[in-house]
Amino acid sequence: MAEKKKHADTTPNQLTYTGKVWQTMAIIALFVVVILVIRVAFNVLLMALAGSLIAVYFHGLGDIIQRKTRLNRKLAMIISIAGSIILLGVLLWFMGTKIQVQVAELSNKLPATLNTAKAKLAAVPIGQKVLDSFSGDNSQKLFTTAQSFFATGFGVLGDLYIILFLGIFFTASPSLYKDGMLLLVPKNKKMLGQHIMDRISLSLKGWLKGMLLSMLLITILITIGLSIIGVPVALALALITGILELVPNLGPLIAMIPGVLLALTISTNTAIIVALLYIVSQTIVANIVTPLIQKKMINLPPALTLISQLVMATVSGALGIILAVPLLAIIIILVDELYVKKINKAEAEPG
Repeated sequence: MAEKKKHADTTPNQLTYTGKVWQTMAIIALFVVVILVIRVAFNVLLMALAGSLIAVYFHGLGDIIQRKTRLNRKLAMIISIAGSIILLGVLLWFMGTKIQVQVAELSNKLPATLNTAKAKLAAVPIGQKVLDSFSGDNSQKLFTTAQSFFATGFGVLGDLYIILFLGIFFTASPSLYKDGMLLLVPKNKKMLGQHIMDRISLSLKGWLKGMLLSMLLITILITIGLSIIGVPVALALALITGILELVPNLGPLIAMIPGVLLALTISTNTAIIVALLYIVSQTIVANIVTPLIQKKMINLPPALTLISQLVMATVSGALGIILAVPLLAIIIILVDELYVKKINKAEAEPG
């Protein structure tokens, strides 16, 4: 009788323990599945982030139009989207031929430029060591890395079309997507969720405004500088520099390489002057734009920014490295709001 009673007492505990084990296993399995899905669809999520940045741009321009013209919100957004697309089309119409010619000329000149640079490097012992490091297997590894860096899920044009249409959809009905995200948040945490979304939106606006301004300034400065120095295809080189401004730390260094290589075909002194032009231009832009970004965006540690860029470049190529900074800002905001502030609040409470 005692044994039956003992067995009856322990059976519920045993079942409860078994249920907890299965529950834990189910949670772990779900977590693994979510990670795998995110890994497979990570590029799609990045395109959604890029689309949201396009929507931030359209909304920012629409706000300016609404303030200046007193038009209603919907009409201002339509003008913002249509005006941006028309302006881009007009610029490509008037400058497209010149850009195409200069890009073709740049692609024709680069092989000869590389041979000239190789010859000058080979004349110096240190330069010869650099050439040796890029020969054979190392050269193939570099080519493979570069190829994977510029690879995209749907092709470059396909990605651009998807990002543009996502931006238009997000601009047309922003509340639909924001409210949908808030539905996933518990009722007692909705105010916190709204606060986090507002903070992320403000940070992304600051980053986007700074990037657009820096891209415009650096393109103008490099175009004028290279034209004065007499380096060929100045406009193409300036556009490359402006686009690569999207990649902090690494972008300016990569953009400087083709300009300096082309300047080497003229003379060594010209190459030095061109390198100084890039450095001075970047310094001017940084001193003008960086304070503007820091007003709206959280302070990102430089080392953490570089690490996030390298990780994203490995995971998602060019799109990943371009979006590494805004993605890092979002993660830091989430960690700050959901973890750091709670820890600080708990430590500040007495007892």
